Amino acid sequence: MKDLLIIAGPTGIGKTSISIELAKKVNGEIISADSMQIYKHMDIGSAKIKEDEMNGVRHHLIDVVEPNEDFSVAQFKLHAEEAIEDIIDRNKLPMLVGGTGLYINSIIYNYGFTDAAKDEEYRKQLEIILQEKGKEHLHSLLKDIDIEAYNRLFPNDSKRVMRALEVYKCTGKPISEFIKEEDIYNIPYNVYYFVLTMDRAQLYERINQRVDMMLEEGLIEEVIKLKKMGYNSNMQSMKGIGYKEILFYLEGKLTLEESIEMIKKGSRNYAKRQLTWFRKDNRAVWINKDDFASEEEIVEHIMCKVNSMKNL
Repeated sequence: MKDLLIIAGPTGIGKTSISIELAKKVNGEIISADSMQIYKHMDIGSAKIKEDEMNGVRHHLIDVVEPNEDFSVAQFKLHAEEAIEDIIDRNKLPMLVGGTGLYINSIIYNYGFTDAAKDEEYRKQLEIILQEKGKEHLHSLLKDIDIEAYNRLFPNDSKRVMRALEVYKCTGKPISEFIKEEDIYNIPYNVYYFVLTMDRAQLYERINQRVDMMLEEGLIEEVIKLKKMGYNSNMQSMKGIGYKEILFYLEGKLTLEESIEMIKKGSRNYAKRQLTWFRKDNRAVWINKDDFASEEEIVEHIMCKVNSMKNL
């Protein structure tokens, strides 16, 4: 079995610097699990790591596609697994680092049922329901047919909600039964999964400060440049937090102050959803940054934990 180290956590908590120091200690390479950093030209709003910040640690799955291209979880899984094999072949440790839970789960769960039970017409009907009645209503349709999936999935996760409804329509069985029939942990990796957390108020303050820093670094100018390149609000990439709000400002729909506050609020809410998401996986080892005096101590703690888990 191949080792896979995961460093996850909410936006703004400091995953980047900790993962780099850890990679240097364990001869690792980092695979970004961030749904915005895969886009080229979108650097400031995605808090993309700069070349000089990598400190010699090789990073994968950054700047993969243009902003007008869609990038699915399935595509991420394909690219990430290729990167993992490449890293292992060179006798290094693959490290999956980021805050996009769907990306992480695509690697550490065995969800083979997604290849079967498809109904394109029904999927179109669900798309119409989503547009006309909203994601909360769509999510509520699961309640009577698969309470387990209803409780497990968030209304915001519309794609997986639709998939669960589609599987039931095609098979007459809830998607949770398919998951039970499989060994969802039957993956070719020894997973060492760590999630960073900290005092919520301090995290929110870090997020607010990071948004201010993005503006100082030129977030507005970055969005103006993207607009001039032909990218617009209809594209998946431009709906990301930080980009859509600045577009609203540039289009006169919000004042600058309103757009900034919307970015901060959206980022804080996203961090809350991320923490909720990571709590679903009982393999995750939580690390409260407040319990450590420095990032170096956190790195040493993770290394000790990994070693102890290997010896079990």
